[in-house]
Amino acid sequence: MKSVKFLVLAASATLAACSQPVTDESSDAARVVNVYSARHYASDDAIYAAFTEQTGIAVNVVAAGGDQLIERVRADGERSPADVIITVDAARLHRAEQAGLFAETDFSDLTSTVPANLIDPQGYWVSMAKRARVIAYSNTRVQPGEIETYEDLADPRWRGRICVRESGNAYNQSLLASIVARSGEEAAQAWAQGIVDNMARAPQGGDITQIQGIAAGECDVAIVNHYYYALMVNSDEPARQAAAAAVTLFFPNQETSGAHINVSGAGIAANAPHPDEARALIDFFFTDEAQRMFAELSNEIPVNADASWDNPTLDAMLPFVEDSRNVSELGDHNETAQRIFDRVGWQ
Repeated sequence: MKSVKFLVLAASATLAACSQPVTDESSDAARVVNVYSARHYASDDAIYAAFTEQTGIAVNVVAAGGDQLIERVRADGERSPADVIITVDAARLHRAEQAGLFAETDFSDLTSTVPANLIDPQGYWVSMAKRARVIAYSNTRVQPGEIETYEDLADPRWRGRICVRESGNAYNQSLLASIVARSGEEAAQAWAQGIVDNMARAPQGGDITQIQGIAAGECDVAIVNHYYYALMVNSDEPARQAAAAAVTLFFPNQETSGAHINVSGAGIAANAPHPDEARALIDFFFTDEAQRMFAELSNEIPVNADASWDNPTLDAMLPFVEDSRNVSELGDHNETAQRIFDRVGWQ
């Protein structure tokens, strides 16, 4: 069992260009790399700045939501200035791959740093950082040991006690996809039906909303990504600190399949005007410096196990047993997961 408790202290629909992508290929042009990213974390700005300082390669970022980003690059086709495509959620990476947006790349030189299950088997993308989708529960209304697995949450004893996001949330879809991969569609549907039956309220809000719901007594248990909890623990806002202090974060399935993980990943765009610079940036994501920034500034889990960082909140969550299947499988089962959500009425 892996659980964490802290008492105290412990893109929108509009495509937004942070800077304009560069398409000028004149011989005397400065070296650049155009990044199309669905991430919105402080760590990324710091990583790009460090990359430019060390290589002299300027980074131009076009930011948008993951699905919109995919559509933008697909619509631009061969005219796309995108060099690197970054998004969160393995299923979105899978969709971008299926849309032909990534160039096949030899990432074999990264296998000494990145576990094989975090690299797309076809070589289209590689994971930069991990997030665990785990369980938060009330310190006062749930006792340690009452929950061991995700499957336990479908038991009728949790009727009217669970808070969770909508089914359209990519992290819920990938969690259900992992259950499809592990146990089959029938078992996954039975689990999803059990969650719907046990909901304390209609799905709403983000992961922080779910933790606040527990603290407010609206529910006893929630399914959340670990870094939202860490964000609340490390927050300067007393209300968020207090809400986090009212719950325990629990990493389920430690004796069976391991806790579900999802990733942020990157690949070189199929029509990248600057492929060498794109590969240089992707390689930089796995340096100790960049991995430390993911851990310290975004509370994400580095994929490089040898990286070091200073983040006591994240340290308290590690290590834990994680699902070791290749994350690319989440994309294979995403459509099945969506159909299950529709069938069981998970809004």
